[in-house]
Amino acid sequence: MGYRVAVVGATGNVGKEMLQTLSERAFPADDVVALASERSAGAEVSFGEDDTLKVQDLSKFDFKGIDIVLSSPGAKVSAQFAPRAASAGAVVIDNTSQFRMDPDVPLVVPEVNPDAIAGYTKRHIIANPNCSTIQMVTALKPLHDLVRIKRVVVATYQSTSGGGKEAMDELFNQTRAIYVNDPVKPEIFTKQIAFNCIPHIDVFMDDGYTKEEWKMNVETRKILDPRIKVTATCVRVPVFIGHAEAVNLEFEGSISVEEARQALKDAPGVALVDHRVDGGYVTPAECAGEDAVYVSRLREDTTVENGLSLWIVADNLRKGAALNAVQIAEKLVSDYLN
Repeated sequence: MGYRVAVVGATGNVGKEMLQTLSERAFPADDVVALASERSAGAEVSFGEDDTLKVQDLSKFDFKGIDIVLSSPGAKVSAQFAPRAASAGAVVIDNTSQFRMDPDVPLVVPEVNPDAIAGYTKRHIIANPNCSTIQMVTALKPLHDLVRIKRVVVATYQSTSGGGKEAMDELFNQTRAIYVNDPVKPEIFTKQIAFNCIPHIDVFMDDGYTKEEWKMNVETRKILDPRIKVTATCVRVPVFIGHAEAVNLEFEGSISVEEARQALKDAPGVALVDHRVDGGYVTPAECAGEDAVYVSRLREDTTVENGLSLWIVADNLRKGAALNAVQIAEKLVSDYLN
């Protein structure tokens, strides 16, 4: 059986990646519709190597007959259209932050909590987690299954593509300006991003954490285990694609590096690349365009009892967004809609 699929936000970074991923993985779709704002209506977007789709106006689109919606238009837009699509009978897999902490909406990473997908029947909406959360919990899941994780301390190094096309353009334009000695004017970011790092992603909250840091905390607990304590420092770095994370873990009981290494080797969606030689690790530049969550620099953390440290890298547009959403859709059609 083929399904009718709509991609909302089809002209954005994630929307384009969703279309590419649907094609690459030969998702069983008889019809794929590209949707975006009125100003993008009529434009064409690529679908696979040879096909193009004409973008339709989201505000005027009738979702009747659509089976699955892959959505990444921004939280405010999702808040308006997702319930409308769901009421028309579609299952919405939403990549924005709008529904993630709704108790009636499952928050899913297929390698971590696939059974949660069953909860989609409450609102016909499934939430895709934050990109930085997805890659971290994918790597943490096999370790948590081995010995329960008590505490996570994570510092992220997040690429500009997480802020959208305009953010990537700002990195490019600032880098060029510095080389030709032109003035650098931050517009998207709060400070210069070229040749710099900015410890500020999303808005500040009353407790001093940013909303991005809060997301990593609450989403990890919802997906993996509500007992885990998480503290994050999220940093924007001058990279176009690929998020990296330095993670320190404290476990409830003893776990050796070799036990952790074997668990990660066997884990779905994880690629362990950990050679203790020069270059024996994965960086953001190498993960762009790849599906896996890469784990490197696995070692004992001797500052706490039962501690490990590791380095996690993934393409934030693929596993951190588009691929995860398509994997949810694949699980949905194989186990629930068939």
